[in-house]
Amino acid sequence: MGKHPPLAFRTVRFALIAALILSASTWFYVERIMKPQQRAYAAAHNQPRGNLSDLYPRWLGARELLRHGRNPYSKEITGEIQEGYYGRRLNPSFADDPKDQQGFAYPVYVVFLLAPFTGAPFNLVQTGFRWFLIFLTAASVLLWMHVIGWRISFLWKLSLIVLVLGWLPTVQGIKLQQLTLLVAGIAAACVACMTAGWLFWAGALLALTTIKPQLAWLLVAWLLLWAASDWRARRRLVFGFATIMVLLLAGAELILPGWLRMFLEAIRQYHQYTQNESVMVWVFGAILGRLLEGLSILACGVFLWKVRREPASTAAFGQATASVLALTALVVPMFAPYNQVLLMPAMLVLVRSFLGGAILPSVRMANIVAALFVVWPWIAAIGLCLAFRWLTPDARARLYLLPFYSNFEVPIFVFGLMLLDAWLNHGESLRENAASE
Repeated sequence: MGKHPPLAFRTVRFALIAALILSASTWFYVERIMKPQQRAYAAAHNQPRGNLSDLYPRWLGARELLRHGRNPYSKEITGEIQEGYYGRRLNPSFADDPKDQQGFAYPVYVVFLLAPFTGAPFNLVQTGFRWFLIFLTAASVLLWMHVIGWRISFLWKLSLIVLVLGWLPTVQGIKLQQLTLLVAGIAAACVACMTAGWLFWAGALLALTTIKPQLAWLLVAWLLLWAASDWRARRRLVFGFATIMVLLLAGAELILPGWLRMFLEAIRQYHQYTQNESVMVWVFGAILGRLLEGLSILACGVFLWKVRREPASTAAFGQATASVLALTALVVPMFAPYNQVLLMPAMLVLVRSFLGGAILPSVRMANIVAALFVVWPWIAAIGLCLAFRWLTPDARARLYLLPFYSNFEVPIFVFGLMLLDAWLNHGESLRENAASE
């Protein structure tokens, strides 16, 4: 009789197979259940559907500005964006038309990142960008594991990568070509550069995350505080950030004078017609939600202040940065699932803590509840996939949003547990340091 493979190998092999099944179920659900239902709904309500790529408004605005000198914030460009994104211009007199005007609501310096691709057909750019986001997201998993100091075998890393690439927020971001995934990947590279001691390049990458300011401002504030806490050793981070920001801002003003005023107006209009809210405001209401947002920022800020002197190579720094990104997903004024890719480093920290040591029973139970919310989209997707052949149009219309039902609980649980884990681990490390002295 042949020898059986070691238990550890069989375990990781099972984990990889499970990750492949879970990821495949999400992609099947999106392609064969969600998209057909959205098309059917759009046809029934005469709603337009074009390329629906979140990259397209930025790409068209960049092309028209750089190649033809046209203002990407203008109503004319917005109308042309709608023709590609939706398939036709929106009509305010049509009650069922989408409310999102798809204007160029980004800082104008985003065009510098897109400049090399403005001469290519958009369908080619779209395909290339989709594959780039897949590669960048996979690389981000490895970068964050390095940052938080989690050392596991190649097959376990591969399993986690496959799982993340089949996570519903990731899949949605890839399908839409959302720049949130680009910003998340740049942030991962920035923090990895810091752990390697390449502070100037980390600062340069940090500046690039500001193409989506609402996702970047908390991370920028934290890393600049960290740099200021040991100025002599860390000032290169600030120099790198300031150098690239000056170049971006000066270049933006050169190609479109007065762009900042136009950008702020575009942001105002965007929030007016989308009426976006943060997760906290959506769940708890305007008053209590904003109060809880403030308390979350305060609690996270107190922890960051305590660990601001920690070197970038320490676990405490990785936990702090993961907490900041989890906080961003919680308070950013948009609850789209793709923004939850910012939770990925915090989830890695929590999984490692759950598997790696003794924790309080109440904390372990809270982790299990959070895990159920996180895995719910996979459970629902598998259920819908298994029932696919028997789904009538009516049943599909009622059930197709099931995988999104935990959308609001996940950021709340992950941030709360991440902050609790960070506090507990920091306190333990302080006690260990005191004992060693």
